[in-house]
Amino acid sequence: MKNRKWKKFDTSGFTTSVSFDRRLAVYDITGSIAHCKMLVKCKIIPKSEGEKILKGLREIKEEIIKGKFKFLSQDEDIHMAIERRLIDKIGEAGGRLHTARSRNDQISLDMRMYLRDEIGRVSELIKNLQDSIVKLCERNTEVIMPGFTHLQHAQPVLFSHHLMAYFFMLKRDRERFEDCLKRANVLPLGAGALAGTSFSIDREFTARQLGFSSVSENSVDTVSDRDFVIEFLSTGAILMMHLSRLAEELVIWSSPEFSFIQMDEDFCTGSSIMPQKKNPDVAELVRGKTGRIYGNLQSILTVMKGLPLSYNRDMQEDKERLFDTVDTLKNVLEVLSPLILSLKLNRERMLSAAKQGYLNATDAADYLVRKGVPFRKAHKLIRGIVLYSMNRGKRLEELSLSELRAFSPLFSKDFFSVIDIKSCVELRQSPGGTAPEEVKKQIKNQKSKIKNQKSKIKET
Repeated sequence: MKNRKWKKFDTSGFTTSVSFDRRLAVYDITGSIAHCKMLVKCKIIPKSEGEKILKGLREIKEEIIKGKFKFLSQDEDIHMAIERRLIDKIGEAGGRLHTARSRNDQISLDMRMYLRDEIGRVSELIKNLQDSIVKLCERNTEVIMPGFTHLQHAQPVLFSHHLMAYFFMLKRDRERFEDCLKRANVLPLGAGALAGTSFSIDREFTARQLGFSSVSENSVDTVSDRDFVIEFLSTGAILMMHLSRLAEELVIWSSPEFSFIQMDEDFCTGSSIMPQKKNPDVAELVRGKTGRIYGNLQSILTVMKGLPLSYNRDMQEDKERLFDTVDTLKNVLEVLSPLILSLKLNRERMLSAAKQGYLNATDAADYLVRKGVPFRKAHKLIRGIVLYSMNRGKRLEELSLSELRAFSPLFSKDFFSVIDIKSCVELRQSPGGTAPEEVKKQIKNQKSKIKNQKSKIKET
């Protein structure tokens, strides 16, 4: 068989990343400025050349910010694009900047600085959504609705109590992002390609310059680590799960069968064929984009799962997934805050629904317990009364005292005040319960914390 000759194939279009990692440009320059200052401090490069490099980098940063920077086809990634431009501007001295570093520790630095800022922005947007939830709850503290388990009517609750559940989910999400920051805020620069560097560098100086709380402790781990990206994606996936649940309830509540809420026209669209339609498209898209975030997490986990140490080019695939997750999270949070504030509640419909389905049955059982009946026996007895009422098309409060006493002589007139829907809510006074005073306490406490809470995250 003859040897087959292949034509030279240009793979640059396949391997380059500058088309998407250019969003890291300002971080790359900020990191390079700190690195240059460290090289001068440690007398690794002359001060005169260091000054030229710093001047050149600052000018390039302005070019990028103003949109005047020209990315060329031969630029493999953002690091090479900036280095190429620096050498064009100041000559051979620009080539000294890469002393004592590699693109492997450089890209980790850029991504960590980028994530520090984005964690702060996402955290602030979560806070805004929490604020919207609190404001809607404050306006509707007395609105009663059916509470659900298994999507079946369970017990009456305040709408504000139900919605505040999402507030506390978001509270934990913010805490997770702030905790994620601890592991992202570690300086990787100085790890080199994988083995460190032979130059006497000062990593602590660089860390102080860039606001990192610590430096990485193992150079092999440093360049092969994408835990901080995966942790952010995982935290983002949990956040989106919570937002998707909220979106699902908004979709359900706005349906004609429920009619609990009305969404503003700004957050709905019509049908191309059915003139009467008002579709909750924004909430549906929030729900749909959750799968996208899950996919990004799964993608990076799959990329990383079989990689030998240390750096591998596979890891270039992390950026687009990370960027997409960041953008999606911010877009979703930005649209949900005004959507929540725009909601109009159908209070009468909610209260009417709470009066259907025997939601006061648990309170009826508790009534008997207070009369000395063991709960299990009381539960069985009320179950029988519910079935009796269902067969006659009556609610519990519509039964006569004689009908009730046919089941137990312990029933008295005070039973009817106990099973009143409003009373059922007011009696739930245990800490964290749905009683109005308890819910108002939740709202007041959390509103105060939101107002006084200062972000722990400082932008680069």
